[in-house]
Amino acid sequence: MKKLYYWLLLGAVALGHPAAAQAPDVTKMSAEERTAYFAKLNAAAYADWQQTLQRLHLTPPPLGPEATDPHRPAGTTRKGTSGPWLDSLGQNYFRSAWGNWTNYREDRAGGLPPTPDLLTLANGQPVRTAADWMRKRRPELLRLYQQNIYGQLPARLPAVRFEVAATEVGALQGKALRRNVVGHIDNSRYPAANPRVAFSIFTPPGATQPVPLLVIVWGSVFPTPTATIEQVLAKGWGVAVFDTGAVQQDSGAGLGQGIIGLVGQGQPRQPTDWGVLAAWSWGLSRALDFLEKDPAIDGRHIGIEGHSRWGKTALLAGALDPRWAIVWASSAGCMGTSLEKRNFAETIDIVAGSGEYHWMAPNFLRYGGHWPDMPVDAHALLALVAPRPLFVTGGTKGDTWVDPHGEFLACVAASPVYELLGRKGVGTSTMPAPDQALVSGDLAFRQHVGGHTDAPDWPTFLAFASRYFTAN
Repeated sequence: MKKLYYWLLLGAVALGHPAAAQAPDVTKMSAEERTAYFAKLNAAAYADWQQTLQRLHLTPPPLGPEATDPHRPAGTTRKGTSGPWLDSLGQNYFRSAWGNWTNYREDRAGGLPPTPDLLTLANGQPVRTAADWMRKRRPELLRLYQQNIYGQLPARLPAVRFEVAATEVGALQGKALRRNVVGHIDNSRYPAANPRVAFSIFTPPGATQPVPLLVIVWGSVFPTPTATIEQVLAKGWGVAVFDTGAVQQDSGAGLGQGIIGLVGQGQPRQPTDWGVLAAWSWGLSRALDFLEKDPAIDGRHIGIEGHSRWGKTALLAGALDPRWAIVWASSAGCMGTSLEKRNFAETIDIVAGSGEYHWMAPNFLRYGGHWPDMPVDAHALLALVAPRPLFVTGGTKGDTWVDPHGEFLACVAASPVYELLGRKGVGTSTMPAPDQALVSGDLAFRQHVGGHTDAPDWPTFLAFASRYFTAN
């Protein structure tokens, strides 16, 4: 991971779709105004994180100064008195609120074999058939995630009314028909929150029949991924770019707004209430409601892709909604695709800290400093996508934060479920060399040469997806 990448994302991505999430447009701010705004945002998130811990009766241990902590990794330094510590390779080191320091050494990663056993029911009975998995084991695991990790979707959710807000013929220099779609969420129960479902659809202009489509989980503060869209269009497929920030701001400071604030009427979350990743997943499912009925789109062949925190989102969305025909989780890391009970780079402690806790249910904070107590691990979330095709990727230098080895180990551990369901897993327990893709099965893995990006993996993914999608 590049120097300060983590910190930049904590600030920049937090704003998402400014108008919908009741956040100002930082692109129009001066550098000084942005610095002040981010400081205020992070302070508000930290205060909410502390209040969440208090409501759960959780108290992290008292910690002394980081500079004199005897457990700080040797050879690490930092500029100033705040921010990450760096080693000679430029890798970021953090001390969590529970006193644990970042580790990048495989010989110190530890971690037990992933638990729980996916093919054993909670009552100890074996899972022997596909029906056992779909009717018994899968619901058990899904409940564990909803109650302890990502939160439960509320029983009462508002209606969404869609409209095509704008159409551009000849977009991308004549390569696409672009439609901007807005889903107006009924906020009559709490008008102070005004979230929306917002996405842009790009389809080949000469298509005469419905086309397969890939949804890219995205944020409006970043430029439209034109090069990626053009690659997909060249296959004769469509693309929808989904704006996460329109549904819910990516910050603990925004939990009183967005869809979470609307449903909760601005009140603090209860222990099992949903976090931002689940809220984004709900928004993606509402987009899917529209897309699968669109006459220009083949509703049976709609996939989802996301990178980094949006890779976590794509994976969770695929687990929660079986209508997603194919899932790609790129560099999703901890609480996504890498085994979480390993002590390597991003850990449970980091996600439970004040910068990322809002992604999860409040109950998840109970596992800060208590990783073995967490009732699931990443292999279970991967298995919830089965038997649908799943592509897991990470990078080399610059992407160690997501623990690509831990991602591969999760794929290996999830493979028996794919095999039980009549599909093929990764096919080996030996991690391949970088740029050597394992794509012969329905659960695929690739570690590209390069940093924290999904760009090098798009050609491989499109070839993988072509086994399941064909342009009409």
